Amino acid sequence: MSTLLSQSAAVIKMNIQSLPRRLWMSLAMVFASAVVVAILLAFLAMSKGFEATMQSAGSDDVAFFMRTGSSAELNSSASREQVNLMENAPGIRRDEQGPMVSPELYVIVDGIKKSTQQEANIPLRGLEQRGVDMRKGFTLVSGRLFNPGTDELIVGAGVINQFDGFELGQEIRFGKYTWKVVGVFSTGGNVFESELWADAKVIQNLYNRGSSYQSVRARMESPDSLSKINEYLKSESRLTHEAQAESAYFAEQGKSLGYMAMFGWVISSIMALGALAGALNTMYTSVSDRAMEIATLRAIGFSSFSAFIGTMAEAMTLAVVGSLVGSLAAFIFFDGLSTSTLGGSFTQVVFSFKLTPELFMNGITLALIIGFVSGFFPAWRAARVPVIVAFQSGR
Repeated sequence: MSTLLSQSAAVIKMNIQSLPRRLWMSLAMVFASAVVVAILLAFLAMSKGFEATMQSAGSDDVAFFMRTGSSAELNSSASREQVNLMENAPGIRRDEQGPMVSPELYVIVDGIKKSTQQEANIPLRGLEQRGVDMRKGFTLVSGRLFNPGTDELIVGAGVINQFDGFELGQEIRFGKYTWKVVGVFSTGGNVFESELWADAKVIQNLYNRGSSYQSVRARMESPDSLSKINEYLKSESRLTHEAQAESAYFAEQGKSLGYMAMFGWVISSIMALGALAGALNTMYTSVSDRAMEIATLRAIGFSSFSAFIGTMAEAMTLAVVGSLVGSLAAFIFFDGLSTSTLGGSFTQVVFSFKLTPELFMNGITLALIIGFVSGFFPAWRAARVPVIVAFQSGR
């Protein structure tokens, strides 16, 4: 056994040291693997970043009310009377000001994207101090909070990053109405940073919403209170709403860009087939180039298994180098890259690409598959090189 291992180690060392003789073909295999890995990681990082942006916005102890059958805030509604009924639901936390409930409006306005200079939808959310307090991680980066009853608004940091004209102190015109930016806020990089916030009653008045809202948030006594709240909603005939944990709502919304991960796997798999063809050519050339060396080793007592292992090790080494180069390129060019895309409410969601150790392992695994398949068949040929080749080459 020790002899077999020492023989395999010697052949592996010889194969690796002979790579400069096939430098350009070896680099081609490394480059092909790197491109496949980098593209896969780009798509996966996009999907992961969007998912993280959505999921980090939700709280387990906040109940989120929407009209039954509504998939997003935009197509939900709640009258003032219905909001009053929701405030009486059991399990809702109360303080000296009453039930901790935040009825909110969700209006679409236009903004100009910095990257394309094209109009895109931005959510303008109407809420009161209760709603602001329910956002975990809320901090004012600059300026101040809007004053109730005024045409003032505050802007999420993501909007500042991706859209023109929303800087502190700017006046913004949406249709017939002009607003003034009095503050910039952050919520830790989650989806709320893609929004504009203003006083709910002002938005009701300007957009002819009467006393209606679209969604309601309520701080629960505990996450277990959700079942009691939904039992109450079912028993109250004047309510046509259902409640879910805010975290569950955003977790579901975060899946809306999951197709990007699938698309990335499909594209990368197709590219991997091309990389595999090139890698097979490289490895077959390697075996042909070293046929005399392999046969000579066989003639002096080296096993066919050591020739097989040596060729496999060469292929896997090139694949690993390619995966590391591709992972590094993806990290440099994509990790933390900020962009925006259309979310579930037909408005732009600003998010950052996010690369995780799990995603890196996915990329490395794909490269190793390319290396294994591209090395197996040439390695099988190397193991079957006749000993006589050593003497034929020497004549």
